[in-house]
Formats: sequence, structure tokens, C-alpha cells
Amino acid sequence: MLSDIKRGVRCTIVTMALFGGGYHLLLWGIGRTILPNQAEGSLIRRADGTVVGSSLIAQAFTRPEYFHPRPSGVGYNAASTGGTNYGPSNPDQLQAVRDRLDAVVTEEDVSPAQVPSEMVTASGAGLDPHIPPNAAALQVARVARARNVDANQVRELVRAHTAAPALGVLGRDRVNVLELNLVLDEAFGRLQQ
Repeated sequence: MLSDIKRGVRCTIVTMALFGGGYHLLLWGIGRTILPNQAEGSLIRRADGTVVGSSLIAQAFTRPEYFHPRPSGVGYNAASTGGTNYGPSNPDQLQAVRDRLDAVVTEEDVSPAQVPSEMVTASGAGLDPHIPPNAAALQVARVARARNVDANQVRELVRAHTAAPALGVLGRDRVNVLELNLVLDEAFGRLQQ
């Protein structure tokens, strides 16, 4: 009986060491070696080294000189990811979409039919950092006007920062809003608030 207890304790210790530490240490080491940027959170830095965010997490941009991301069901709080869990027929969801649509139509001076669904519905995690190219194109005129630059220059930046689907087939074209806004600041300067 004592030998069974010793064997059980040894098995528990070995299992805890392997799966509680060794496995995680191995994966951390592989991640740091093969994909160091992703292992550190895909951080985006300014030229001076200041961290401004992650390419994987959306941030709220509301000023007219910046492209705006998808709406967030969690107020862009990365510690509280998740959607609203409202179904498409939920009255609260319908009202939220109507309100967002009215805001986009007013801000961009376009018809409701021109507004992509991504600009009025929150993503499943509430923190999607990307918008489709047509959502970026919708915002070009406003951004160019606010920055007092030619819309074609802004349109070219959007085109240059449009990423293709992963492996050429997974997903669709997308624009990372934070990266695009940082490029805008580099190209045309940061506007004072």
C-alpha cells in the first residue's frame, strides 16, 4: 500500500512538472524563437520605441482625421472581450445598428446603402482591429478633409496598407485601422487636439 502511495505521489509530481511548467516553457521558447513579434503580443511601436497598441486589438478612434474601426460591444476594453450576444432580431441590437448607421451617414455624408455592415455591427470579440477596404474607402473623404490633404493621397495609403487574405484564400482583404492611422500621422503629421 505504501508503494502505491509513493508511486501516485511521484506520478503527480512528474505530471505537474511536465504539464504545469515544462509544456508551457517549451511552447514559450518555440514562440519566442520562431514568432518573436507574435509571442510578445504583436505590439506596434512608434519610431521612438513607444508602444501605441497591438495589431490584434482595436482602439477607439473618434477624431475626424483618423479612420474609425468597427463598433465594439465592450467599449474597446481588451480586458473585457466579447460580443453583445444580441441576436439580429433583438430590439436593442436593431436600435444600436440604427443609431450607428445614422451616425455614420451623418459623419461621412453618404447614403445608408453605401455603409458597409462592418461599420454598424460589432465584431464577435468586440475588438476586431480590421475593417474591409470598402469601409476604409467610405472614410477617405472625411479623413482627407480633416487633414487638409488630397483624397487621392489618403486613398493611396489605404491601398498600400490593405492586406490580402491569409495564404491567399483565408478570409478577405482587410485594413488594420491602428496601423493605417499611424501611417497617416507619419505621412501628414499629427494634428493637435
